[in-house]
Amino acid sequence: MATLEVALPDRIESDIDRLVEQGDFLNREQAIEELLTLGLSAQETGDESEAELDGDLFTDAVDEQQDPADQYNDPL
Repeated sequence: MATLEVALPDRIESDIDRLVEQGDFLNREQAIEELLTLGLSAQETGDESEAELDGDLFTDAVDEQQDPADQYNDPL
């Protein structure tokens, strides 16, 4: 297993400590490992759906546009 040294902002360090104290994780090492794993998994999933959304958002916006002149062509 690789060993990393990372400087974390105080806020993140205290959040990790709080999660360990609450019993969500056994220790800081487990907390950091699992939180990094969750973040990487979310990033991998987010990349695929983000690429799909880029095209869909544009297409959906164009498809939803209506010509204002069409409102006068509708029979009452």
